[in-house]
Amino acid sequence: MNEPRVPLIQLDGVRKRYNVGRPNETEVLHGLSLTLHAGEFAALIGPSGSGKSTLLNIIGLLETMSGGSYRLQGEEVGGLDDAGLTLKRREALGFVFQFHHLLPAFSALENVTLPALMREGRVSRERREHAREVLAAVGLANAMDKRPGELSGGMQQRVAIARALVMRPPVVLADEPTGNLDRASSDEVFALMRRMHAELGTSFLIVTHDPRLAERCDRTIELVDGRIERDDERDAERPS
Repeated sequence: MNEPRVPLIQLDGVRKRYNVGRPNETEVLHGLSLTLHAGEFAALIGPSGSGKSTLLNIIGLLETMSGGSYRLQGEEVGGLDDAGLTLKRREALGFVFQFHHLLPAFSALENVTLPALMREGRVSRERREHAREVLAAVGLANAMDKRPGELSGGMQQRVAIARALVMRPPVVLADEPTGNLDRASSDEVFALMRRMHAELGTSFLIVTHDPRLAERCDRTIELVDGRIERDDERDAERPS
């Protein structure tokens, strides 16, 4: 008997407005509802201006909602203050962006230990050793002391993925993580995310314009004009 899936992200009637109360007030998300379960590997697609980045920013607690409900790991986050949002974001979410945002003066290892430094104020021996293990797992065992400028674009994204995973978040949000890579590097980075998902059971929500990558995800959510137009879930073997 299959165990019931655990909802990690639950959006109900979420709206987002900009320039509220002004003549140019605009609503970007129109009462959107969405649930992402533990162990999912989902793609978020849609044309430019459809609200994908806004939705990802709300899920990532980088922007606030104008209306609706958002429960993250069962906790309503709509009423949290800035400190509460920061704490929840650090505890529950990992991020991979189109631009890797690595610190150029830091080595790969130092970049991967940054989340521990930000959360705990220091990097313990155990955290540093775990960061080494994660870098080795993403194929960078021999590049830990290299700075970003000494790495290829694909290798830099591997560092960014290691940084997103190092604190073991239940969910990783990836915004066009292969957008700046050539096709071969894009395929390698995507394959790495799939492998990390399979090995760790981490949920992934990936914004992509690449239909090839979206088709290789277990679920495709299409956003059009701030509404979910399509939500297709394929049969896939999920981590136990």
